[in-house]
Formats: sequence, C-alpha cells, structure tokens
Amino acid sequence: MVLTGDPTTETGSRPPPPSTHRPGPERRRSPARRIAVIALVAALALSLVRSLLVQSYVVPTGSMEPTVRPGDRVLVSRLAYRIGDIHRGDVIVFNGAGVFEPDIAPAGSPLASAGRAVASAFSLPIGSRDYLKRVIGLPGDHVICCDAQGRVSVNGVALNETYLNPQGASESVRFDIVVPPGRLWVLGDNRGDSADSRSHLGDPGGGTVPVGRVVGRVTRIYWPPADAGGIGTDQR
Repeated sequence: MVLTGDPTTETGSRPPPPSTHRPGPERRRSPARRIAVIALVAALALSLVRSLLVQSYVVPTGSMEPTVRPGDRVLVSRLAYRIGDIHRGDVIVFNGAGVFEPDIAPAGSPLASAGRAVASAFSLPIGSRDYLKRVIGLPGDHVICCDAQGRVSVNGVALNETYLNPQGASESVRFDIVVPPGRLWVLGDNRGDSADSRSHLGDPGGGTVPVGRVVGRVTRIYWPPADAGGIGTDQR
C-alpha cells in the first residue's frame, strides 16, 4: 500500500534527487578558451602567409618618390624570388643590417619582441632595418655613372629611367663598379635624396646588397587609395 505523500512508487523506487552540480571553471571558461584558440590559429595563419607569400610595409621616407611616397603602404611578394629571378628595375625590400647600417642584434626581451611583432603586423616601420630600393645592377653587371646626358649605364647601355623624380634626378655621385657575384646594386628613384648603394661605396661590399638579404619584390601600393596601383619596372 502506498501512503499519501510517500514518494515511493509501486516498484519501491524513488525519483533521483535534484542535481546540485555546478559547472566547473573549465566549462565557464570554455568560450574564452575557444576565442583564444581561434586567435592563436589566426595569428599562426597570418605568420605563415607573411613568411611564405606576402608582407605589408609602410614607406617611411621620400627616397623612392615619385614611385612611392612617405606613408604609402605596399605589398611585398616573398614568393616572387622563390619561383623566379631578380630583374633589373625591380623594386625590392631588403634587410640592410650589416650592409647599410651596423649589424646590431635587436633587443631580446619578451616585451621588445612583442612590440616588434605588433609593429610588423600593422605595417609600422618601428625598429625596422628594412630598405626599399630599385635594382639597377645584377651580379656581374658593369654599372657606370654617368654618360654625357647624366644617365646611368649598365654593360654599356644607358638606362631610360622614366620613373625618376625629375626634381632630384641629377647624379652627384660618380661610380664605376662591377657588381660582385651574389650581390645587387640598388638606387632610390629620388636620386637627390636617397641613401643607397652610392652612399656606401667605401664600405665592405662597395655598397652592394647580398641577394640573400632580399625580402621580396614590391608588387603594388594598396594605401592610400589615391596612390593605389602597381609598381613599374620599365628601364627601356
């Protein structure tokens, strides 16, 4: 017989007591953990793209005017020279440490490393030792400045450098150099205001840049919209 108010069923069993279990800290943190994982994966993907395919830089000076101007943001193809060769007239980004400036190791603290990572992610030239110049001479080329018309010649042929800044195109530094194997001779398009290979003629390497220091080829300007477009390489 079942008494009134007795929770016992006819089979003699009782309903389970209400659960008092509360979600542990692991469950409460799961959304935040998922967001952290997504952010980490995105950062790794961005790092992979930057290291293998393309990287963004901001132009800090006017040494390459009018081709690119201070504040322009450019895309640099890292893949271009993995599957192809460097050509005369290419606009490149290269690491100038030990070439155009002393090879001093950057600060190694975690805070400094994080700052460089953030700066690089947002295309900020903070603490950067990268340079943007145009390739004029390839390994083995004989580069001379200048002929009677003030033009640079390579292997006896005067270059038609239509990209030069007309207000700064006059060559004030004379040079006559055979580019060593594995190195490049680079100049800025704003010849009157560019610290380039000419500025380091007396340094080891005679101002030439090792091919191994090249980061990639500048393919286009993407910001600001008024300057957006491809980068010319014509020297004919």
